[in-house]
Amino acid sequence: MPRVLLIEDDASVREGIELGLRRRGHEVRTAPTGEAGLAAIGEFRPDLLLLDLMLPGMNGVQVCRRVREANQLPIMLTARGDDFDIVVGLEAGADDYIVKPARTEVIEARIRAVLRRIEDSGGRPSVEFHGDLAIDRGGLTVAKAGRPVALAPSELKLLLYLTAAPEQVFSRQQLLEHVWEHNYHGDARLVDACVRRLRQRVEDVPGSPRYIQTLRGFGYRFGPL
Repeated sequence: MPRVLLIEDDASVREGIELGLRRRGHEVRTAPTGEAGLAAIGEFRPDLLLLDLMLPGMNGVQVCRRVREANQLPIMLTARGDDFDIVVGLEAGADDYIVKPARTEVIEARIRAVLRRIEDSGGRPSVEFHGDLAIDRGGLTVAKAGRPVALAPSELKLLLYLTAAPEQVFSRQQLLEHVWEHNYHGDARLVDACVRRLRQRVEDVPGSPRYIQTLRGFGYRFGPL
């Protein structure tokens, strides 16, 4: 079962989530502050970071940025409905978020969705070339002009999904359902923030994208090159 590092300053919330996840077989480590959580990452080696947005001292956005400097650990933010900084957290590299309070079964389902492996590519060549991008679907790696590109899990899933059908336009809701597995009218900010981050990594000029293109009023597509 996944190893989850929970960073949450509210003791009652922290204990409730920890107990619920442990009952479902997860290995859980908790930390009350961002600083303590960062210190625990190297020793605990979690599969996913469950990160409260509003922390004392180093807040969730700062923690997210620090984590992204070092690795591509999946990050899921937890936030109350009135936390306007959720967009900042997504821009900082979070893969998903969930609004508190939330039932443990909902949290676990979202954790599983974030961690779920990319399904088999169905006979497609393992390595595909799109311009100067090389995408290895089997190894789940991306290179640009021969240099490895480090992508967060949501960024990689989005790129794999779009490149599986070049030039096809996908609405934000379609992407939420297939990439984030949100089977309801989800928050389009997840998609928009992920697209912006992905463009920063794969485009020569993010403001004039060559690969991840926007069709206003419709959604996003990959190409044409």
